[in-house]
Amino acid sequence: MPAYNEQDCIEKVVYNWTDFLKKTFPNDNTTLIVINDGSKDNTKVLLDKLEKEVSNLTVINQKNGGHGNAVVNGYRKALELNSEYVFQTDSDDQFVSDDFKKLWEKREQSQFILGYREVRHDAGVRLFITKFLRGTISTVYGTFIMDSNIPFRLIKGSFLQKLMNQLPNPEPFAPNIFLSVMAKKSGQELFDIPITHKDRETGTVSIVKWNLWKVCIRSFKELLRFRLELNKKVRAIRA
Repeated sequence: MPAYNEQDCIEKVVYNWTDFLKKTFPNDNTTLIVINDGSKDNTKVLLDKLEKEVSNLTVINQKNGGHGNAVVNGYRKALELNSEYVFQTDSDDQFVSDDFKKLWEKREQSQFILGYREVRHDAGVRLFITKFLRGTISTVYGTFIMDSNIPFRLIKGSFLQKLMNQLPNPEPFAPNIFLSVMAKKSGQELFDIPITHKDRETGTVSIVKWNLWKVCIRSFKELLRFRLELNKKVRAIRA
């Protein structure tokens, strides 16, 4: 779970997910890993306090590197802990923890499972980016993924390690997109399971109108460049 300037909801979200883990997996060793991406508000103070109080919480504070970088570092920490399964979500309180069970039920059928925001409560800018990326992936890679960048995904740990080994370098702006493409191309059934997406009640979005085209152009260039490497990387994942 990456977190940036979420002081108004971070306590609620942490307790929600850590309690959920304890109730859902009472006999298993689970932890919620929160990557504080250089927050400028009181997010760090609150997380450091929570880590002392919540037994199944792991907090990592880093310099601001962006949402994608925080996600990647969360994955790396999960792999460092030899996690059998890794689930990624966001800290903005827009998801419902019970929806995790919809993905968990499919774990024997796929090593990489995505949720899909059937009704998405986000600004028009972010909806446009999602549609743009969906069209770009379909055009460039000839594959259709409903919500390739969704922060609601379940990945088998051993498969995530294979994907991370093939992640482009330098690190892409939205690494979850590349992980989704590689998983789909390597033969995994992503399912695109409909999940609940709530209105954001606190915090601020990281992508605003003035840099919309900058984000789209950068992502398009990265995806186009990655097309040349994809087949080799997919072969490595399958191997």
